Amino acid sequence: MTARTHHVIAPDGVRLATDLCLPRSSGPHPTVVIRTPYGRTAHRAELRGWAAHGFAAVAQDVRGRHGSEGEWHPYGNHEDEDGAATLSWVRGHPWSDGRVVAAGASYAAYCALVTAVAHDGDGDATPDAVIAAVPALGLAETAREATGPERLRARAGWWAAHGDRPDSDPEALGTALARDPQLLEHLPVVGLGDRLERELPSWPRIWDDRRRGRLVLDGSAARLPLLAVGGTRDPFAEDTLALWRGWGGPSRLLLGPWGHRLTAGAAPAAPGRINLGALYVRWAKAALAGRLEHTRHGVIALGDSGRWYRAPGGRTAPSGIGDAVSTRPTVWAFGTPTGLRLLHGAEFTADPARPVRSDDLMVPVDGDGADRCVLLSPPLPRPLDLAGHAEARVRGVTDGPCADWAVRVTALDPSGRAEPLAFGIVRRTDPPGGTADITVPLGTLGRRLDAGTRLRVEIAGHHFPAHARNPHTGENPVTATRLAPSRRTVLTGGGALVLPVTARRRYVEPVPEICR
Repeated sequence: MTARTHHVIAPDGVRLATDLCLPRSSGPHPTVVIRTPYGRTAHRAELRGWAAHGFAAVAQDVRGRHGSEGEWHPYGNHEDEDGAATLSWVRGHPWSDGRVVAAGASYAAYCALVTAVAHDGDGDATPDAVIAAVPALGLAETAREATGPERLRARAGWWAAHGDRPDSDPEALGTALARDPQLLEHLPVVGLGDRLERELPSWPRIWDDRRRGRLVLDGSAARLPLLAVGGTRDPFAEDTLALWRGWGGPSRLLLGPWGHRLTAGAAPAAPGRINLGALYVRWAKAALAGRLEHTRHGVIALGDSGRWYRAPGGRTAPSGIGDAVSTRPTVWAFGTPTGLRLLHGAEFTADPARPVRSDDLMVPVDGDGADRCVLLSPPLPRPLDLAGHAEARVRGVTDGPCADWAVRVTALDPSGRAEPLAFGIVRRTDPPGGTADITVPLGTLGRRLDAGTRLRVEIAGHHFPAHARNPHTGENPVTATRLAPSRRTVLTGGGALVLPVTARRRYVEPVPEICR
């Protein structure tokens, strides 16, 4: 089975480079379509895998990338039209039986989704099912947290590697940082393109779009099946959950202990003991055959334990199988011996010239000039399973017109080894000097904490370079050129860490759950 390159002609005449791999058996076949900006040739092994299971498999370079003509405008207006043209091209060949699964990860998931929702009801231009892994749902969703702060490090890396160019250079930001280690500290943030020493005209545009939720809203009217795959360590995990919960057709969620590359760490690993390729094939066959129950349900991994729970937010199936994992919010109150006792920093200074670093879990010892508030729990008396939404409740005071409140939760095992557990950041414009009650979402957790684990909570004003620094002047952090320190006070009374502790250990088998 060899992939051969063809060219799909877009409505405006642009030629889109497209690799096709057919099964050895005679057709017609169902087809999997992957449209990607990251290079179609990287998917040839994947295409052969689909073909080995009886699918015609297509991988295409999106407009303006690698082998395709045209200009590359990330999240531009051509993805739905080019996707529709590609599906029509597939269905116009005798090797196609007319059934199509649109699939992809990250930006390629966006391509699959936008084709599905933009042409819903047009049978020739709409897929019959969608597999969306770690979906990057749009400019606004990827550029900022839902709570406001700008995702600086990840966006700088992606735009340096892929933005405004026909090819990719994954090391572009690393090379620039080696040349200038303070690259991301220079102001204004919007001027990054100039400091990369190449044209990056689309960089300012990503900060202009603040409209979130368009794909989720459009997906609510969809009727085709969806498989949403995400990771609890992926920065877009909450968008994956929102897509799954809002989808109008049969929807399944697989939320594993993974980051954006669907691996547990720097090196590829068996993701939650699941063969994703085999799962995709099994789910696609069930979806195309109409065998999926018309419900919303899914599973969430309990860290790297190999155990899975039903995901919170699923609907009860007609078979009467229970809804989701039963959890109870467990509250660790701030400033109490049995909850989280204050170590230091009830009053601290959030100084953007010396921000709390996102890439360093070390906490400075108590002393003058605290840069964050630090709290610590006693050792856990027994193991805890966490599966669901977590949040921090902070009562705080700031002296500036605009403040970011970042909360980082770290699990310290009995030996003292630190591992990130949860993070959240919120932008607020409370009256200076007034007490504000602030809820900081910490995302969806799937973790087991061993007995003896301590929880460390840090409350800070920055999380740099993962997020742009709030200048504390009221100016837009993207265009600001002036920084000012901000005095903060954390009032422990009323503050708390709220974690989703499972009430009963009812594990499920993930693959049958996804494919029923």
